[in-house]
Amino acid sequence: MTAQTNRRFLLAKRPFGAVSREDFNFEHVPLSEPGEGQVQVKNLYLSLDPAMRGWMNEGKSYIPPVGLGQVMRALGVGEVIASKHPGFAIGDYVNGALGVQDYFVGEPQGFYKIDPKLAPLPRYLSALGMTGMTAYFALLEVGAPKAGETVVLSGAAGAVGSIAGQIAKLKGCRVVGIAGGAEKCSYLVNELGFDGGIDYKTEDVLEGLKRECPKGVDVFFDNVGGDILDAVLSRLNFKARVVICGAISQYNNKQAVKGPANYLSLLVNRARMEGFVVMDHAANYSKAAQEIAGWLAMGKLKSKEDVVEGLEAFPETLLKLFSGENFGKLVLKV
Repeated sequence: MTAQTNRRFLLAKRPFGAVSREDFNFEHVPLSEPGEGQVQVKNLYLSLDPAMRGWMNEGKSYIPPVGLGQVMRALGVGEVIASKHPGFAIGDYVNGALGVQDYFVGEPQGFYKIDPKLAPLPRYLSALGMTGMTAYFALLEVGAPKAGETVVLSGAAGAVGSIAGQIAKLKGCRVVGIAGGAEKCSYLVNELGFDGGIDYKTEDVLEGLKRECPKGVDVFFDNVGGDILDAVLSRLNFKARVVICGAISQYNNKQAVKGPANYLSLLVNRARMEGFVVMDHAANYSKAAQEIAGWLAMGKLKSKEDVVEGLEAFPETLLKLFSGENFGKLVLKV
């Protein structure tokens, strides 16, 4: 690759089931120059998120799907190397929708500047990026935990779950994480300060909930859906809140999404289940970022990034999210 070549992944077809390399076209094209009001950004790190699987599907959602033949959408951080936009100068580091490619060239819609001296760049895709915003607002605005309540999180060792659980601890809650594998459960308890862990790979989740949450569940922060959601619904307390942040167990289904069988627990317990999309809270991102940055600086919040190197490995690296191989926020180093 030369400085004048841009490698990029284009969505070639709508995936059926799990994503594969055949769903993309990987091409080398000449690097274009920015036009008026545009910037040229050298992409350094890309965020790999479960939501990317949904962006590949056709149909109504909270954001338009990636078009066939378009660069695969991805958030990222990079350095401005050419600019014809008054708000951005050469040498600025930015966070925005850069796409799965070496370089972004276009209007910097929604881009904002970041400071690599304040934190490592991958952290701006985890605790200081959309991951942190998601954990913060989904837990505090939708889950609304109160001190002394029991908060359970699925996908608890993942990017969002690990941060949301730590915030719940900061708010004085009893926190229990559901994760895959003894190493992840140990990390939640011994490193992040969770009160308990449930290993869905080696134990029955319902039995684990009875052990770790003997007084029931007040807030369930769900990133997984499916059978785990069903199990937690059966343990809800009166006026419990269920936050539907994601459903990674369902994203690669070839059949219809499996809905909860135990949903009548919501009626019996006068509980609430509410979906969450982080973009609804964009007006308050700066406030949340300041509070999260403060917790990080004081050592009250930990952020773990799982960095994989090599743009060309994008399809296989993305699949780590769905097999549970990643540990923390999955980031692709370009």
